[in-house]
Amino acid sequence: MIEKPGLRWVMPALVMLFFSAFTKAQKLDVTYRNDPSQRIRIAPESVFKMFREAGMKPVDHALTPAQKDKVKNAFGLLPPLHQQILKQHLHSISFMDNMPNTALTSPVDSAGVPKLFNITFRAGLLDETISEWASWKEKTCFKPADDADYKVRVEGGNLDAIIYVLLHEATHIVDAVTEITPHAAEKQSVVEPTVFTKGIWRTMNVPVDPYIDSLLEQTRFRSGKAVPISLAPEVYRKLAQTPYVSLYAMAAWSEDIAELATIYHLTTRLHQPFYVVVTKDGVELARFEPMKNVLVKQRLDQLTRFYKK
Repeated sequence: MIEKPGLRWVMPALVMLFFSAFTKAQKLDVTYRNDPSQRIRIAPESVFKMFREAGMKPVDHALTPAQKDKVKNAFGLLPPLHQQILKQHLHSISFMDNMPNTALTSPVDSAGVPKLFNITFRAGLLDETISEWASWKEKTCFKPADDADYKVRVEGGNLDAIIYVLLHEATHIVDAVTEITPHAAEKQSVVEPTVFTKGIWRTMNVPVDPYIDSLLEQTRFRSGKAVPISLAPEVYRKLAQTPYVSLYAMAAWSEDIAELATIYHLTTRLHQPFYVVVTKDGVELARFEPMKNVLVKQRLDQLTRFYKK
């Protein structure tokens, strides 16, 4: 065979190029398996469709290097069980502009085993602290008053809001995999309680009778409507008489475990504050600090599973 000029130099170069690409792909695959924070992908089409049908115009958000560092840091602060389960069950994380809520955890079709999930976050979250984001969310529970300067704020420290929200959403995945709460087919189904829900929840989104309060039932995460901010002091006094760590925890048992795990981890493991303050004309009227609540403290032993290595 007549050798073409230069071919013997081209072939080794092609082999080296292929080997380099193959090695890089192997490294990326290992990183993907071992580091869930690197599983950043465009959100599933079903998520885009959901928001479009709600009248939004969602857009994928490409992260900056600084934002990627915040995400990696947030994953590194998760409890051991969360980190272990996310390695096996987190399909991807996504960031989106123009989405109506803070985050959404949704199953990804994985042909059965293992269960896989996507978490889609509102990208603006990456530029907020926990205190800023939590205060904004809490304020959505109340209608402003015309005759007085009422204010509601959450003191949650200055860590990145993504730390709180990732832990909350990751707890949904831990719950789905380990069944901390029952997985009822219908909201109103009465099913065998788990240790976590027994004596706390009657059905998926209905508390047991001792914790049903007429005022709390009017709040946003129970009724879908905001209440006058003048009622805020009484709302938090009533909430302090329940085993729920936040108004959002009262939405359903899945939110109950996610909020309890998150606020416990934030305050006890990350040594951050977490409390709600209501003021009127600069004077404090009420303070809700869930981790000082005796009824909440009685539930904390159930969180030890998250920290066993």
